[in-house]
Amino acid sequence: MNKNLLFRWSIVAALAGFIFGFDTVVISGANQPIKDLWHTSPWFHGFFIMSMALWGTVIGSIFGGFPTEVYGRKKVLLWIGIIYTISAFGSALAQDPYTFSAFRFLGGIGIGVSSVVAPTYISEISTPKTRGRMVAMYQFNIVFGILIAFLSNYFLKGFDGINDWRWMLGVLAIPSIIYSVMVMAVPESPRWLVSRKKDLVKAKAVMEQLGVDDADAEIKALVNAEKEMHLESGLASIFSGRYRKVMFLAFFVAFFNQLSGINFILYYAPEIMERAGLAAKESLFNSIAIGGTNLIFTFVGLYLIDRLGRKTLLFIGSIGYILSLSMVAWAFYTHAGSEFLLGSLLLFIAAHAVGQGAVIWVFISEIFPNQTRAIGQSFGASIHWVFAAIITLITPVFLDAEKGIFGKNPWPIFAFFAGMMLLQLIWVVFKMPETKGISLEDLEKKLIKES
Repeated sequence: MNKNLLFRWSIVAALAGFIFGFDTVVISGANQPIKDLWHTSPWFHGFFIMSMALWGTVIGSIFGGFPTEVYGRKKVLLWIGIIYTISAFGSALAQDPYTFSAFRFLGGIGIGVSSVVAPTYISEISTPKTRGRMVAMYQFNIVFGILIAFLSNYFLKGFDGINDWRWMLGVLAIPSIIYSVMVMAVPESPRWLVSRKKDLVKAKAVMEQLGVDDADAEIKALVNAEKEMHLESGLASIFSGRYRKVMFLAFFVAFFNQLSGINFILYYAPEIMERAGLAAKESLFNSIAIGGTNLIFTFVGLYLIDRLGRKTLLFIGSIGYILSLSMVAWAFYTHAGSEFLLGSLLLFIAAHAVGQGAVIWVFISEIFPNQTRAIGQSFGASIHWVFAAIITLITPVFLDAEKGIFGKNPWPIFAFFAGMMLLQLIWVVFKMPETKGISLEDLEKKLIKES
């Protein structure tokens, strides 16, 4: 295996995650300025400003599997770069909340599709020994994008007065254009070429570029696995009884990911900090601490995922979630102070980076067979984004200091998330299988046969 080439192609595809992370969090810096500019109500702000990109993400993740299966991984990777670029310019130049929301929605579509196609592509060009680390690079780039977004928001605060937020959003066009150019150089997935196009010649050429020792034997194994399992491709097939187990696995790993509260905390980090008594600029700076912690512990997750395995990391993360979220709830309930709150939030971020952050995209990309991997990835990603959108939509109603349900003390929100992570721990212990070090074809036989 040509590890350098594998790493290069994987990192290019994973750069879609960098733009994903940047776009997801950059809105946190524009949150309050847009409220002040357009005088939005909590419900309007939650739906049209903060969660509109996430509703686009839901649409992108639901329907992203279809073009990924029909037109191929590479073409879709390229188109999401173009979508990101248009969204960045449009959001930055918007003159009213409706136009702004439309371009945020478009960018969300790009995020949703990227969460389908990038992990799928990387998992299909990787080996069983490296698959965890390679696919987890997508998550690393998400986290890196989050950190850069926090840094960008911090340094652009005060850059152009009331137009600061426009620069915060518009700067995303730079990495979007760079990514679009770079993705042109990657080849198509050999597994897609075999399962959908039946183009064994091109598939062999890609495998030989990757340095596969016996490309003919590898292709023969792919073809035989497809014939042996008698699996059909398409949307209808994954809702058959044979896929019941993998569908439930994809659903619950995505469901628990968002019921940890991760997007709630990332989207509203500055506001949460301000609620604890920090000034606006200071709260933005502490958001950088959150991004930095996320990046450091994502490295830890990358190192451990192919050593300890997916199940072990999610077990460790669940314990960290329960402890840290309980501490955050306690900090708000007792008014323990901003330092204790920040420490608790950083522990939460570390638990997420090592647990769900490292595992979710790897796990979903592994458990579905070649013929339906993109459709299955689409299902898991759509569950993830549906709950992310719902949580982001209703948050202003709970968090708003004057009109929110919990008033100035949001401790019940974090207590709820801690309870959900206790349920995740139980699910991990009793229901989640280990997938590390097993080929995609062997996983296919194991999980589908058990359905």
